[in-house]
Amino acid sequence: MVACTLGLLAGPLAGSASAAAPEPGDGGPRSLEEISKKIDRLHAAAESATDAYNGAQERAEKQQKAVDRLTEKIDSLRETRGKYKKTAGALARAQYRSGGMPDEAHLILRKTPEEFMHDAVIMRKGQQAAKGVISTLADTESRLDEYAGEASKKLRKLEAEKKRKAAAKKKIEKDLEAAEQIESQLAAKELERLIELEDEAARARQSKWLESGVLDEISGKASKAGKKAIAYATNQIGKDYEWGAEGPRTFDCSGLTLRAWQAADKEIPRTSQEQWRQLKRVPIRKMRPGDLIIYKRDASHVGMYVGGGEMIHAPRTGRQITVAGAGSLVIKGVVRPDK
Repeated sequence: MVACTLGLLAGPLAGSASAAAPEPGDGGPRSLEEISKKIDRLHAAAESATDAYNGAQERAEKQQKAVDRLTEKIDSLRETRGKYKKTAGALARAQYRSGGMPDEAHLILRKTPEEFMHDAVIMRKGQQAAKGVISTLADTESRLDEYAGEASKKLRKLEAEKKRKAAAKKKIEKDLEAAEQIESQLAAKELERLIELEDEAARARQSKWLESGVLDEISGKASKAGKKAIAYATNQIGKDYEWGAEGPRTFDCSGLTLRAWQAADKEIPRTSQEQWRQLKRVPIRKMRPGDLIIYKRDASHVGMYVGGGEMIHAPRTGRQITVAGAGSLVIKGVVRPDK
């Protein structure tokens, strides 16, 4: 269907966004505006899937670390169990050798009652030690069973996250391939006009946002950490967007904000959706440079406010990290990584 759609764009557009009429029965887009919207939808879907991919990746890494910690505990307990088993065996053999005779026989074989009493005390201590070893061994076995069960649960969760990650990856690749297929069949002038349409739409949204007077209410100053985060993000301008990337050569939107705030010694969630869910939310009028602006209804995009009504973000596949109007995308809200 995509190929049929692009076959409609015959001849130069001479700056117009209109295209030739579609063939009968073709339900594809009829203009560059519609094609632009279709490409935007594909990239938006890919971005949502990227957030799902990054989230699954982050959770899988945590599960793997938990499994590794449990494995270390299990290995250590198995070693401890082996030692206690040897000790218990030695004590059992010692008791067998010395504990088989009645007290009267022990007394006869000793020169004095004092020697008998001394041996009796030692024997009782040995019996108590044996009980202690057996109790500790039983506790070790119980803890091993507990850790093994916990490790099994973590492994199941890890496998589930890997499946989610694989599904998200498949979705991303499918959507990006569809968008690339559309763009690949456009003429050079049509591609130029497509970019112009994107820019025009962004400028229109930014103008509407500024006309609301919101910028007059924003007067916050960047914190010390915020300045460090902004400096890092600024240094990445011009680098390519790549889904799932966290630098240093390429980034996706939340990979950029993650690394920027790490450069300011602040850990934040990996995905824009988790940044929205976990970080402190602030009203737009109280926004300050360094804050993160969360975009789109599903919180699948994020940029860093840098002041003056602008933000830095990694837009999408095929684009580079850039400075854009803070209102050039649909704002969901603002979050603050630091206090």
